[in-house]
Amino acid sequence: MSVLPASSREWHLVARPHGWPVPADFALREKPVAEPAEGRILVRNLHFSVDPYMRGRMNDVKSYIPPFQLDHPMDGGAVGEVVASNAEGFAVGDHVLHGLGWREYADVPAQHATKVDPELAPLSTYLGVLGMPGLTAYAGLFEVASFKEGDAVFVSGAAGAVGSQVGQMARLKGASRVIGSAGSDEKVKWLVEELGFDAAFNYKNGPVKDQLREAAPDGIDVYFDNVGGDHLEAAISSLNVHGRATICGMIAQYNDTEPVPGPRNMAMIIGKRLRLQGILVGDHYGLQQQFVQEVGGWLRSGELKYGETFVEGIENGVDAFLGLLRGDNTGKMIVSATR
Repeated sequence: MSVLPASSREWHLVARPHGWPVPADFALREKPVAEPAEGRILVRNLHFSVDPYMRGRMNDVKSYIPPFQLDHPMDGGAVGEVVASNAEGFAVGDHVLHGLGWREYADVPAQHATKVDPELAPLSTYLGVLGMPGLTAYAGLFEVASFKEGDAVFVSGAAGAVGSQVGQMARLKGASRVIGSAGSDEKVKWLVEELGFDAAFNYKNGPVKDQLREAAPDGIDVYFDNVGGDHLEAAISSLNVHGRATICGMIAQYNDTEPVPGPRNMAMIIGKRLRLQGILVGDHYGLQQQFVQEVGGWLRSGELKYGETFVEGIENGVDAFLGLLRGDNTGKMIVSATR
């Protein structure tokens, strides 16, 4: 066993946010570190993930994933190095992916940890392009939206961890046109010049419906929704007959305190025979092996690019999360956790 630190810092939720979260809703606390019990490993987290879905877990409501408990450490994806092991198959120095982020050191049940190889890909990619966001993009496009060669695809939140992959995957599989929306001119430029989108627009520069119609004059066949609101309404207007939409996220309304009006053009779903389907990545882990093989190949060949926005220091974890909600990130938002 290696020499262990006396304590570990971890982020706790201390109040349920009303509307936009504020720093006072969180507290960074110290916890003693002990040797792991039988069947467990102690991991020094090198990177942890902040993701939009975590906002929903801050509300005390029943959902597909339990809410964060007050005055307990939050959790989420993390990668790190094993510093102590009391579990067969895991040795000090191994690198693992697990679900106990938002802290410096994690006491992890061995059955909930997966070994990852930093020689195959940078560790941070197992939280993004090769991790849950990447699988969400892959399953949401190919399985849920039933993408086929020649489809025109529109992605909202296209400069985020999921959206940036959806657009590139569609292009690699023969989309006739790939359009993205993002929240800054810099992100729009990145989508077109670096990631190969055919068109992109800044949704702050005018009505989404008008900008989408201009970018896709012949309509779209697939919409991958990370935003909701006016983007979903615009997509319904532009979807062609038998169009499909994957509803992945609705970040535009995560912090609203009043009910949000739905799209005003839902009647179009009937005439166009549209299919709108939600996605939870947990339903699609059967694709994991195929996903890693295909996406890993694209990464190695350089055909698939990815963005990462790093925030250094666990003490800045909440700032990183709030920045994610504001759209400060390009690609995956990651906190490098160690001091």
